[in-house]
Amino acid sequence: MNRRVADRQTPRDLSAIGHGGKYRVCVIVGTRPEAIKMAPVILELAQHRHVIDTMVVTTAQHREMLSQALDAFGIKPHVDLGLMSTKQALADFTARAMLALSSCFAETRPDLVLVQGDTTTVLCAALAAHYLGIPVGHIEAGLRSGNLRNPFPEELNRRLASVVADLHFAPTETARQNLLREGVPDERIVVTGNTIVDALRRMPRKALFDEPRLNALPWGKRRFVLCTVHRRENLGEPLANICRAVGELASMHTDTHFVFPVHLNPHVRDVVFDELGGMPRVELLDPLGYADLLELLRRSEFAMTDSGGIQEECPSLGKPVLILRKNTERPEVVAAGFGRVVGTETLAIVDAATLLLDDVREIEKMTAGENPFGDGMAAQRIVQTLMRRAPRHAGGLPVPEGPALLPTRRAVEP
Repeated sequence: MNRRVADRQTPRDLSAIGHGGKYRVCVIVGTRPEAIKMAPVILELAQHRHVIDTMVVTTAQHREMLSQALDAFGIKPHVDLGLMSTKQALADFTARAMLALSSCFAETRPDLVLVQGDTTTVLCAALAAHYLGIPVGHIEAGLRSGNLRNPFPEELNRRLASVVADLHFAPTETARQNLLREGVPDERIVVTGNTIVDALRRMPRKALFDEPRLNALPWGKRRFVLCTVHRRENLGEPLANICRAVGELASMHTDTHFVFPVHLNPHVRDVVFDELGGMPRVELLDPLGYADLLELLRRSEFAMTDSGGIQEECPSLGKPVLILRKNTERPEVVAAGFGRVVGTETLAIVDAATLLLDDVREIEKMTAGENPFGDGMAAQRIVQTLMRRAPRHAGGLPVPEGPALLPTRRAVEP
């Protein structure tokens, strides 16, 4: 796990990175969720270095949280563009990212640019590659909320990325159908499962947390609920409503602790600490390392979150999730029973959480279904697809078909 996949190089070192006659794949990451979901793909690509030359490029859209996630998988980027600055507007970051990524691609000339998800980094990388005539592969393609303003700007980012992508790695059949409805040719879509399950399988359970405050909690004597909020559309009054709900729940359920890792965004931190700072049974923490977050989720009764990643992790770990949004681009979670969309109104959140805390049968009901996100072999399917695109680099070697995507009760031990 601590093996380093690549050595960091600064942008001025790009000319030193050579193809060596191999099929070059440039992997782009900008945020923590991208890093977590792309890590299994990077590690799988490293197993085929005789055929594929992998170059990992980060924009550092979220610097601290990105580095934390990459470190968890033993990955160092080849190129760190270091584009993020404090209080940077979306337009400013977009302009800087487009210029930096265009320069990077023009100098290194990858055969394919690989992006994951729906961040502004994804959109900029896809557009920059498209302008230079470089094919784009989009992992987690086809997610749709149906509302360009919610989530914002993610829904717009992923729709535009799909327009220019040449390969669409859809996590589920639902995502594939979304792409087909938008006119994407079926032969360009591969249903892979979600790489979050691959990432979970690579994270061993922990007896002790790295965060000392977590080790000090009364495990085995109290119940725990994981809470996270970070989405742009929840800033302001929705976030305040969520915090009030957490406070009410902590007052009502004296046998339950609500553990709240707080995003580094000051617009999130200011509200959360103003509303919940010093409240009994509410633990406000800095963002956790990925292994700590997963162990906390495993030990929790359920999660309350607006995070897309946690919506995907909960079914894999057999945990219910209350979705603190008006909608979700992951309807599979709701259809499988693991998730309930409860919105951001205080009373609705309190009622939904109390139902689970008061009746264990509700938790059992929510977790009785199958994990909709696959078997943890998504990265292998993605890389095998890339291998089949590079026959001239493979020396005529036959490339085996990826494994079949089968329904699974659990891909990861809870």
